[in-house]
Amino acid sequence: MKKTLIALALAAAGLSAAHAQTVIKIGHAGPLTGPIAHIGKDGENGVRLAIEDANAKGITIGGQKVKFELVSEDDQADPRTATTVAQRLTDSGVKGVVGHVTSGASIPASRIYEQAGVPVITPSSTNPKLTQQGYKVTFRVIANDLQQGAAMAKYANKLGAKKVAIIDDRTAYGQGLADAFAESLKKEGVQVVGREFTNDKATDFTAILTKIKAKQPDAVFFGGMDAQAAPMLRQMKQLGLGAKFLGGDGACTGEMIKLAGDAMSGDAYCTQAGIPMDKMPGGAQFNKRFKEVYKGDVQLYAPYSYDAAMALIEAMKAAGSAEPAKYLPALQKLDVSGVTGKIAFDKNGDIRDGGVTLYRFQGGKWEALN
Repeated sequence: MKKTLIALALAAAGLSAAHAQTVIKIGHAGPLTGPIAHIGKDGENGVRLAIEDANAKGITIGGQKVKFELVSEDDQADPRTATTVAQRLTDSGVKGVVGHVTSGASIPASRIYEQAGVPVITPSSTNPKLTQQGYKVTFRVIANDLQQGAAMAKYANKLGAKKVAIIDDRTAYGQGLADAFAESLKKEGVQVVGREFTNDKATDFTAILTKIKAKQPDAVFFGGMDAQAAPMLRQMKQLGLGAKFLGGDGACTGEMIKLAGDAMSGDAYCTQAGIPMDKMPGGAQFNKRFKEVYKGDVQLYAPYSYDAAMALIEAMKAAGSAEPAKYLPALQKLDVSGVTGKIAFDKNGDIRDGGVTLYRFQGGKWEALN
């Protein structure tokens, strides 16, 4: 009897070992509270979907069955909080991170990940400086501000804008995009008649816009997020400033349309790094699944967050290890097909062949122009 019990115990232990799973933590960092929490949560849901899909496949890495687990942190889109969050994630034992959402958070946090040797892939931070620091663990799955600025400058010229005023929110994202746009305008021969600044908490832009109105610009460009872009557009209309409104991807959201309300018109344009959802190789399927699971529309970066998480997992599979030092070389050489397109990085960690799309507000939504 005793021998039988021992045999059963050993068999149970063997069965348990066979079904044991190694837990691999993947981090996410972005604003989950505050005025752009809708964008941070959008990205978080994209990562969560990628992890659920990976777990459903029963992936093995190095011969061991693994289970991926999401560890998400709120950086409040704040540079100081972002470094604290990055330290917390690396201390918790995450093997890779998707984030941060804003350039102002990504740039200071990148130093923490570099010191810890933990790969981090941003789905949305577009400031060129992020990947110009020489860090080995920093990657981006979306086009940068230089590409967006050039695209919008060309289109502003095409629209017949001879004089353009520029406003930015002084964040790494907003200022970086505005700088890239201003530089590209010079190449297009378009005059910058004013350069004004605000911040990413402001809601009253009357003084700035009154000053700009006196210069009679054909267009006003804002480098910043929808939480500021929407009231700015409303106040432009209230002041009778009839210039076209131009923005980057931070203003290219469904939330912008909701917040701006009746102020939205066919004179509002924006650029978005990447390509429209319906033009993405896996866009239609992803969009359908996202709506089914989260009962809402994709805000902006969820497909890129999904691809960033997928890239980390694919690199781990290729290397046969979830240890950052071992799978980093595989990540650097990665060449796979994602929801948004081909995922492959250049020597700086930037996505190769990143696209930019121009949009115009018409028919109650942002419509892709090209």
